[in-house]
Amino acid sequence: MAEAADFQGTRPSPARRWLRRTASAVLGAPLLAGLLAVPAAGAAPAAEPAKAPTGSRTVAVSLNTLSPSVPTEDDTLTVSGTLTNKGKETISSAEVDLRVGPRLSGRGEVDDASKRSAYVPGVDPVTVGDKYTVKFPKLAKGISQDFTLTVPVDKLGLDDPGVYQLGVSVSGRTTTAPYEQVLGIERSFLPWQPEASDSRTKLTFLWPLIASPHVTAETRSDEQQTPVFTDDELAKELAPGGRLEQMVSLGSRLPVTWVVDPDLLASVAAMAGKYEVESGDTTVPGKNQAVAKQWLTALEKVVEDGKVIALPFADPDLASIAHRGKNVSGTLSHLQNASAVAATTVETILHVKPSTDFAWPVNGAVDSSIVDVATSAGAHNVIARSDSFRETTELPYTPTAARPIGGGTTAVVADARLSTLFDGDMSRAGSSTRAVQKFLAQTLALTEQTPDNERSIVVAPPRMPTAAQAQTMARALEGLAGNRWTQPLDLAAAAEVKPDPRATSKVPRAAAYPKKLRAQELPTQAFQDIRTTQGSLDSFETILTQPERVVTPFGNAVNRSMSTSWRGRSLEAQQYRDAVRDYLQSLTSEVQLIEKSDVTLSGRSATIPVTVQNKLVQGVDRLVLRLTSDNIRLKFNDDGSMAELPVRIAGGHSQSVKFDTATSANGRAQVTARLYTEDGTQYGEEMTFTVKVSEVTPTVLLVIAGGLLLLVLAGIRMYSHRKRTVASDTADGNGDGPEQPSDPTPDTGPESGAPSGTGEKVDR
Repeated sequence: MAEAADFQGTRPSPARRWLRRTASAVLGAPLLAGLLAVPAAGAAPAAEPAKAPTGSRTVAVSLNTLSPSVPTEDDTLTVSGTLTNKGKETISSAEVDLRVGPRLSGRGEVDDASKRSAYVPGVDPVTVGDKYTVKFPKLAKGISQDFTLTVPVDKLGLDDPGVYQLGVSVSGRTTTAPYEQVLGIERSFLPWQPEASDSRTKLTFLWPLIASPHVTAETRSDEQQTPVFTDDELAKELAPGGRLEQMVSLGSRLPVTWVVDPDLLASVAAMAGKYEVESGDTTVPGKNQAVAKQWLTALEKVVEDGKVIALPFADPDLASIAHRGKNVSGTLSHLQNASAVAATTVETILHVKPSTDFAWPVNGAVDSSIVDVATSAGAHNVIARSDSFRETTELPYTPTAARPIGGGTTAVVADARLSTLFDGDMSRAGSSTRAVQKFLAQTLALTEQTPDNERSIVVAPPRMPTAAQAQTMARALEGLAGNRWTQPLDLAAAAEVKPDPRATSKVPRAAAYPKKLRAQELPTQAFQDIRTTQGSLDSFETILTQPERVVTPFGNAVNRSMSTSWRGRSLEAQQYRDAVRDYLQSLTSEVQLIEKSDVTLSGRSATIPVTVQNKLVQGVDRLVLRLTSDNIRLKFNDDGSMAELPVRIAGGHSQSVKFDTATSANGRAQVTARLYTEDGTQYGEEMTFTVKVSEVTPTVLLVIAGGLLLLVLAGIRMYSHRKRTVASDTADGNGDGPEQPSDPTPDTGPESGAPSGTGEKVDR
């Protein structure tokens, strides 16, 4: 929508306006003649004509380069591009013309001019002259031809400073239409400000360094805790020509405000050392340490004197949290933690102190709940966008970005038209050049709205620009070099600029939040999954002797689970959360009870051992092993049917925990063993086993004692009898010596090599 004040008081001179109208009429004459040559209604055509070409859309015109983007009087303008005949006939006598003018009044006219696709006589620019044309004898159908037009700037007929239309058209003839007509046109803009203006717009351009999560919660058990990456795609973005390498290389020479996700810095720092990459069911060593080190070194040098804004760690999705996550317990505390670690991460890696006072909801779309969530994490400035933060009154100009919205919070409202210019595919030269020239035209038109009212404007480009988008943004900012109508301002200073009292400061309602953006949000289930994982982590942490080795990587992974980059990638987001949960479960299961067979007690009291195993590298402590019995006749430690003993195990070891038991009767008891943390939270799975009580009664003991007495008496009698017999034989002189008794017969059978029977016997 054109702004109410998109008009300009200064117009071209009457003589120049007459000259342009005359030129348009002359150019339109061949077209009129062609129309008059059409047979009168009712006249029978000699033959069925071929399908007519699609008028001024027959030839696609692409403007690939326009140099310089902002010319001065002594410059020579060079425009190059490509023609493609999309019609069904060969075009003869094709001529490429450069068209300039008229001067546009305001931002609305710039928008309107960019929307036109067909040639409109009297509205579109007039040709510069036959001296500056390119001719092609023919342009075959489906064939492309490159062209270059070169014109001295002083021949363009530029008058007062402002934005002028610029176009390149191709004219020609076809067999069906053998008269000259415009068959294709492409429009652009030529900002004309030969000298710096007295009034200049303060321009803040955000330069985001943000990436998708690539680091898992998994680390190796070595001293350095080698991190594991989901893939090695981040290295491609850091390598020369990659997206992130281009952002640093291009941004190093531009007046921008760096907006950094600390997770990206932490990930690259991890890659600069030893790291591993998932590959199927295993991992392989990472090999891109040099690329990571080079990128970090370059970035550290670039930002040492610059302004750095640190987003919360992993760039959490504020809108998803506000709309779907804040009512899930623990979600807001995760956001606060992500904000708390942001400054430390940036300072540690880049050695600069960042500002952590800004929140950036996706696409700058806000409502009251998003603002509440942002401020709850400590932000006092929310980066919004003007297509969300719409003006409620018809202002004749674009207002300053800073808006107080209550509670000490400032909305920094980025200009939507400037911020979205670089969306889309900028890898095509024509698209990139069009975006650059329109950006320059819009900033100049904005400055001319109210020359006596200097304003502060913010540009918030795509959150994760492609390399082509970054290159286009850099060219646009380079076009502003010389500060002829703008001057750079960092974001922190822009938030402090005196607000315009006429600009809206009303935060949009929740119903105004874009439906398309709402559909991309993380579901409530995502935050419930995060809560479950955090609960398991909290229990696990309490038993570890080195909890920081687990808490830090998992805490970062939980933050990454809320990243804005998951928008539109719900399946990948779910897979990441599942991987974090599964790995945590695999760690917690390394501390477990060893399965125990049934136990047999052969007396009134005994000791029952239960083994706890710790397969972790680090030790565990503050665990409690609890035994409970379903039979009141089986008591532990003379304390009833339940007993607890502390557990402390070194890494890679097991511990046998022994419980004293007592029973008052024979029978069976089902015993349950389970681990608990010191605060009473269950840990791991429970284990059950059966205790069989086989008590020896007093009657049985009397019988056994009587039998033993009889055996002793019988043995004495036999011994006496044998002694008398030997003495008698000796007296008779019949023996050679005393008879030697044979070895006694064993009273137990040989031990069996077969497995023991079911159950475990525990003696007194």
